[in-house]
Amino acid sequence: MPKDDESKGSFLFLIVTGLGILIGYKKLTSLGSTSAQAAEVSKGLSFMELKLFDSWPAALAHKGRLYSTSVRSCRDTVSVRVSRLFCSCRDSSVRAALSSASNNAHTSSNGALSSSGQGVTESCLYHTSGTNGINSNACSRDLRVFDGYDDEYGGFVVDPDKLPANQSAFALMLRSSLSHWKMKGKKGIWLKLPLQLSELVPVAVKEGFRYHHAEINFVMLTYWLPEGPCMLPGNASHQVGVGGLVINDKGEVLVVQERYCSPACVGLWKLPTGFIAESEEIFEGVVREVKEETGIDAEFIEIIGFRHAHNVAFNKSDLFFICMLRPLSTQIMIDDVEIQAAKWMPVVEFVEHQLIQGDKMFKKVIDICIARLRKQYCGLSAHQSTSKFDSKESTLYYHVIDSQDDCEACSG
Repeated sequence: MPKDDESKGSFLFLIVTGLGILIGYKKLTSLGSTSAQAAEVSKGLSFMELKLFDSWPAALAHKGRLYSTSVRSCRDTVSVRVSRLFCSCRDSSVRAALSSASNNAHTSSNGALSSSGQGVTESCLYHTSGTNGINSNACSRDLRVFDGYDDEYGGFVVDPDKLPANQSAFALMLRSSLSHWKMKGKKGIWLKLPLQLSELVPVAVKEGFRYHHAEINFVMLTYWLPEGPCMLPGNASHQVGVGGLVINDKGEVLVVQERYCSPACVGLWKLPTGFIAESEEIFEGVVREVKEETGIDAEFIEIIGFRHAHNVAFNKSDLFFICMLRPLSTQIMIDDVEIQAAKWMPVVEFVEHQLIQGDKMFKKVIDICIARLRKQYCGLSAHQSTSKFDSKESTLYYHVIDSQDDCEACSG
């Protein structure tokens, strides 16, 4: 037979054999196939595959020019799941990635199949020899891992907006992610679970995560991967409170009586106080609290001093900043929810109040405030500053000395 006719015949044989493989694969994967039928079809497919690739190199020889002597890749497979079936290449090593989740399979530059999306593709090395078929050295899967970003300390922060709501899917991805992070040498893992995904908390705890802190709409869990003691920082150890000392031109101080308080503080006239909100400056927080409780607009002058106490609430420490403010209005409008009463009280009367005289620390605070009014003491004023370490603007509180008389510099 002429060489051209032989080539045509070989290519025709390839086409027919390929169609047979496709038909057999459909039979193999059909729902009606029994295990015995599947085994028989699989056996026939293996034989057909070997025949196909046995004749492939010869078929590619045309006019004395050999285009390929061995098959290096299986590019045009039907799908990722059948790559094992169609990569039975004799005397060659074939890399293929088997995907169990993605429908967006693509072929990489080296002929290996992988799946698109956030995941870790593990490739297998298949080695075939003679007519013995495939000897798989490793199993491969496309493992899904959590989205997120690396922190600056070698850890990883999981993106809470891309977590699966299903517990089983979450558990599988969590295990895959932990294996991936360990392989990558990650250290601390931060997992934020929103309130709507609270059913995932016991799943994470079962895998080794621990509580770190909680807010009104989420809980934060952590996992320390390296051997040895955990080096992650603990939860916030302090709460921050402020008190506003507002004195007008008449020598009167703004005082309030709280609606809800301990029995020891019933009837006590005190300064407007409250807690600093998240991402709020001290000088902003004290102005806000005075406004909310009394309706008085005020301007921050300086921090007179601060108190540091421990085991105040839920075993947390407490920082309480006493701030001096200048009133910008005079008409009092109390917050009926929190405040029982509010008024302007002469400083002398306020100092002589029985509860204040019986509290050494609070009396000391009042003495400092009076010394400030007499220009015998200066507090800490707020100054905006930027650090090169984080490139963020922050507030630095310090005492400014502009003359020999320190108090004159603070008189305002």
